[in-house]
Amino acid sequence: MSDAREKAQDSVWRVQRRYRSTAAAMLVAAALSLVAQTATAQAAWREYPSMERGWNRDADIDIGYQGPGEFVVGRLMFPQARQGRALGVGGGDWRLGGTAWTVDYPEGDRTFASLLNRLSTIDVRLVEQPVNLDDDVDVFYWPFLISGLVGAWDLTDAQALKLREYLLRGGFLLCDSFYGAVEWDGFMRGIARVFPDRPIVDLPDTHPIFHAVYDLSDMPQIPTWQHLPRGYRNGGAEPRWRAILDDDDRVMVMITYNNDIADGWQRADEYYYPAEAAIAALRLGVNFAVYALTH
Repeated sequence: MSDAREKAQDSVWRVQRRYRSTAAAMLVAAALSLVAQTATAQAAWREYPSMERGWNRDADIDIGYQGPGEFVVGRLMFPQARQGRALGVGGGDWRLGGTAWTVDYPEGDRTFASLLNRLSTIDVRLVEQPVNLDDDVDVFYWPFLISGLVGAWDLTDAQALKLREYLLRGGFLLCDSFYGAVEWDGFMRGIARVFPDRPIVDLPDTHPIFHAVYDLSDMPQIPTWQHLPRGYRNGGAEPRWRAILDDDDRVMVMITYNNDIADGWQRADEYYYPAEAAIAALRLGVNFAVYALTH
């Protein structure tokens, strides 16, 4: 067994203990919040149209969404600001899919779930879960969320408040797939509503999130495939690894600015996508998942 695999297995033993306690605490919190609300069940799995027009539905007939899994990749849904159109994203009702939140969805999510299942002993459900913050307490069932094109999100006050509560109770959010000053400003308008009182910090290579399973440093930029060979847009040439921390210095929000981690998952098997970047994206994903479940 390789050193990475042994380290992953050791991490997973801790994951299984910690994840169950974290998930239980979040479920208890969710149940308590129902006292003053109409009780609703955990939202069922559903699938939405993607802005990724090339996704092959026929390849995902048997996705096992009803199968058990200790780890589920949650995909955060959100309303789209007008600048989403400037990024080439279609308009329409965000609750029906096809808008900014569906970037790299669902293919990137499923590739990540599949590879995480293969590269670790975590019991991973092989299909993602779209999560709408307006669905009562549903978000508290899903401790790991991914959000792409966050430069175009436009959270309501109620959504921002719920996302803040979710993160402070132990949830984890990966903010990915955005580049340049304009998209950063759009991201900041949204995250400032969630955490007006917490700074965004740059993470050093020595941070535990980069060493949860794989020891990573000097990461290359994870490019967006639409802009290869340059790999970035809007002047976002320098990758940044940033975060928002809780009072115990746990990473609540992982911010992969000027990167497209989910493209690295989604395009990993395509000949024109850089192999080095695809490998880095997959290793980062494993580290993020294990870190989220052990901290």
